[in-house]
Amino acid sequence: MEDFKPWGMELKVYLLLMHLSQFAGYIIPFAGLVLPIVMWATNKEHSREIDNHGKVILNWLLSAIIYFIICTILTIVLIGVFGYIALAICGVVFAVIGAIKANDGVLWQYPLSIKFFKIEE
Repeated sequence: MEDFKPWGMELKVYLLLMHLSQFAGYIIPFAGLVLPIVMWATNKEHSREIDNHGKVILNWLLSAIIYFIICTILTIVLIGVFGYIALAICGVVFAVIGAIKANDGVLWQYPLSIKFFKIEE
């Protein structure tokens, strides 16, 4: 199984792209949710690394959805967009750092993520 190449890519490149695929949501709505999930779901059974990185990304994506709902409610109540700006910055920064760490072979837990899925050590 050491020669396994997810989607024909080296594992490091695949993990890098899996983290960066969250940016697709800025171009095509919901693609940033769908693409990383598809990448994880199609290869999670072949590699524990892919499974763990996918769970880290899923934890962040689900957390971001919850934070988006909270920001929406607070914006309606308090009139302001600072929550959206902060969430967008976190979405970009966390994905870039996660991709860089994945490329270095490190599994980095996104700050502010709610632990929906347990990461296997």
